[in-house]
Amino acid sequence: MAARGTPVQGAQVVGRVAALLRLVGRKPGGTSLPGLVRESGLTRPTVHRLLSSLAAEGLLEHDAGTGKWVLGPEIFLLGSVAAARFPMEDIARPSLRRLAAETGESAFFSIRRGDETVCVLREEGSFPVRSFVLHEGVRFPLGVASAGTAIMAFLPEEEQEALLGDWAAHAGGFAVGHPAELVRDNLERTRLAGYSVNPGLVLEGSWGMGAAVFDRQGRPAWALSLTGIEPRFRPDRQEFLGKLLLEEAHRMTAKLQGT
Repeated sequence: MAARGTPVQGAQVVGRVAALLRLVGRKPGGTSLPGLVRESGLTRPTVHRLLSSLAAEGLLEHDAGTGKWVLGPEIFLLGSVAAARFPMEDIARPSLRRLAAETGESAFFSIRRGDETVCVLREEGSFPVRSFVLHEGVRFPLGVASAGTAIMAFLPEEEQEALLGDWAAHAGGFAVGHPAELVRDNLERTRLAGYSVNPGLVLEGSWGMGAAVFDRQGRPAWALSLTGIEPRFRPDRQEFLGKLLLEEAHRMTAKLQGT
């Protein structure tokens, strides 16, 4: 019997496997073994052993050409089955298409997973110069990037303070560009305007705006966002973009709440 409070070995392995799958899934082109070792904090032998086991089950594949690890076919099959339980494509895609068509910017749909946001859908805009910071599978801590700011701004105050109280640990590598006081200011501006603005904090010159989508309990669970280069997000255009984001976010919220 494991002592009370001591993680069971099997549970620890599951946690490590899940972490590696998420790390690989963050980059469509895959991730190298040294990169996974660095990002996971695990030893090289442990990472290699887990990757080999996942590859044997078809959950990961090793690209011999690039030397990187990528998601395998079993992930696609599992995702296809799971998609039937989460029909967000049908609900979100029309809003993404309207946003991309009306603004020319790339539009995205992100979901909240614990203390992170995960981008799950994208619709390319017509404007020829784009920002490539955001794509399917990218994860950001809540409070970072436009989707995470839009969601965090409308969480209960105690949940916000729990994240802000240990901000460096929560934000990780993004904490340098997102100091806690700046994040507090961004959250307040988001609550007042209804939509968030990310002024190139993740990557200089790459701006974004977002609006939260609420579930049946009135909690922010998803977000719509637009990203592009700085000249496309000047103050005189932000009001126009914010209005469109809020209209589509309200439309989605109404559908999800059955109103």
